Formats: sequence, C-alpha cells, structure tokens
Amino acid sequence: MDRRARQYLDKFLASLPPEDRQKPTACDAYYFCADEKSANLCADLVLKGEKRATAGLLWSYQAEDEAIPEIGNLSVITNWDGIPQCIIEITKVEIKAFNEVGPEFAFEEGEGDKSLSWWREAHWKFFSAECAVLGQKAAPEMPVVLEKFKVIYRD
Repeated sequence: MDRRARQYLDKFLASLPPEDRQKPTACDAYYFCADEKSANLCADLVLKGEKRATAGLLWSYQAEDEAIPEIGNLSVITNWDGIPQCIIEITKVEIKAFNEVGPEFAFEEGEGDKSLSWWREAHWKFFSAECAVLGQKAAPEMPVVLEKFKVIYRD
C-alpha cells in the first residue's frame, strides 16, 4: 500500500469511535481492470453504487501467492493514478467455475449493460489474456473468485 492509500486508510480509522479503530487485519489498495479508462470508470461505478462486486481468476491469486479475499477484508479503491476514491469491505466471497457465474452477479458487478452475456464476453477476453500469461488454457470451468462488497468510507 502506498503512502496516499495508507493516509486515506488512517483518515478512515480516525473517523471511527476509539473502540473501533483497530487496524484491520487485511487491507490492500488497488484499482480495477488493466487500463486507465476502465479503472477510472469502475471506480466511478463503485462511488455511484452501481458496482458492488468484482471477479478475479483463482489461478492469478495462486500464481502470485496472494491470499483469497475474506469477508471483512478492506480495500482502498483508487483511480488509475493511485488516488484513493473510497474504502470497501468484502461482504461475500465464492469460488465458482466461469460458466457457473449467474446473472445476479453480473448485474452486481455493474459494468457494461450489466447482463450476463456482456459479463461473460468481457471477462472471457480478460481472463483468457491472464491465462496466456500464466501458461493456463482458458476454459468454461476455470475457477473464478467472486467478491461482493459495500462502500464503507469516502470523503
């Protein structure tokens, strides 16, 4: 977590009652997607309350030796330039096969036209590129980490 995100987290924690100020055991900072336009759009969708979920390829977590998110984890969401936009708290985590993701999740992810067909097309493209880098073959059964979250802080 860089200095700006750490300061943003500290400002949030200072806004809490003293008994609730313990630093969370897991907090990270990131932007969504892999390009500036999408990252900034997704941050805006979170702030508008339209984006309440995100998905990641399980194989990427494993390749990077990164822990699977857990309920209660916090994240400082930034724009592409790393400027904090809000803090989210994970409310639900599931691992499902790509082809088992349903329309409710696609809607909650809030991107595109919010349909399952849009979600599948966009994520197939994104995950296929990740698979190529990881030496994996994209398949309908590839495992996807599905996170739901809520915004708990913005200033």
